[in-house]
Amino acid sequence: MPYLRIQTNRSVDDAEKKDLTRLASALLARELGKPESYVMVAFAPRQPMLFGGSDAPCAYLELKSIGLPTARVQTLSQALCRLLDDALKIPPARVYIEFSDVKASLWGWDGATF
Repeated sequence: MPYLRIQTNRSVDDAEKKDLTRLASALLARELGKPESYVMVAFAPRQPMLFGGSDAPCAYLELKSIGLPTARVQTLSQALCRLLDDALKIPPARVYIEFSDVKASLWGWDGATF
């Protein structure tokens, strides 16, 4: 049930996208203690984006999960920023992350909800 959507203004080739989504999926499973079989990661097409008035590489991430522990968001923020810095050379100071804790009754899967 964790869902991560990555948006950036940086050009990213298909191989980089594939590597980054795999790394992000494993990271989320590990950090959230959830089976990776429930983790979904999406990489949005390149977006025109400004951050602080600059079009230098930047990113916006949305992480939604059932039971997202508030106590873990600091660690998740650090881990996701480190991943983007390592994989895409986007500095952590140019990354925003929106964390959302979703009620199980509002998360659909397999024709039902959790």
